[in-house]
Amino acid sequence: MRIQHLKLYHFPATRSARVRWMLHEVRGDDFEIHPLNLYGGEQYEAGFRTINPNHNVPLLEITWEDGRVQYMIESAAMVTFLADAYPEKNLAPPPGVSPERADYLQMVHFASTWMDMMLWQVRIHEHVLPASERDERTIARYRSKFQQEAEPQILARLERSTYVCGEEFTSADCLVGHNVFWASGYGMCRHPAFQRYLAALSQRPAFAKAFSDMAGFTVAPPNDDLATEFSG
Repeated sequence: MRIQHLKLYHFPATRSARVRWMLHEVRGDDFEIHPLNLYGGEQYEAGFRTINPNHNVPLLEITWEDGRVQYMIESAAMVTFLADAYPEKNLAPPPGVSPERADYLQMVHFASTWMDMMLWQVRIHEHVLPASERDERTIARYRSKFQQEAEPQILARLERSTYVCGEEFTSADCLVGHNVFWASGYGMCRHPAFQRYLAALSQRPAFAKAFSDMAGFTVAPPNDDLATEFSG
C-alpha cells in the first residue's frame, strides 16, 4: 500500500530531528512538519496524549492511500520503516537474511537503546529535572559508561570506514550520527574520527535541513514550569 501523506510532530534538536533528517533523505521536502512546543508543555495536552500516550516527540502520522491514519511513536522504528519504504534511496541493506542487514539492525538498535539511554540520563540530570531531583552520581555514572563502553565501539567502526556500517551512508547513521552530535554537545565524542564523521554527515543536504532550526533550541527549559509534569 502506498503512503499518501506524512506529518512529523517535531521539536528542534530532539529525537524528532533524526526522523526529520530521514524524511528529507527519502521525501525531500514532501512532508508536513507540525511544531510541538515541548518547553511550553504542549505534549501534555489531552489531544496529543490521545495519539501519543508517551507525551513526547517524534510522532509520525502516516496517511495511507485508502485514507487510514496510523501513528508511530518510536524514532528508530520510524527511521527503519522509512528506509525500507523507499528502497530506491539505498539507505539500508535489503530486508532479509544477510550479514549486512544483521550489522545494520545491530547499529540501529545500539544507537536507539544503549547510546540513547545513557545520553538521556545525562541530559535530564544536568538540564531538565528540577535541582532537587538531579543526581550527580547518575551523571558521573552514565558519562563514564558512555565514554568507556559506547564510544569505543563506535570509534572502532569510524576508524575503519566513513560511516558506521561501512563506506556507504545508511539510515543507521541518522541515529548514530544524531547521538554523536548530542554527545559532542556534552563534551564527549572528541576523538578526531568523530569530528570527521560529523563533518561527513553535515555535507548531506538532508542533515542541514533537519538541523536548520537549531536556533530554536535551548539545552534547558526556559523556566521551571515543565518540572511540574515532566516524568523523565
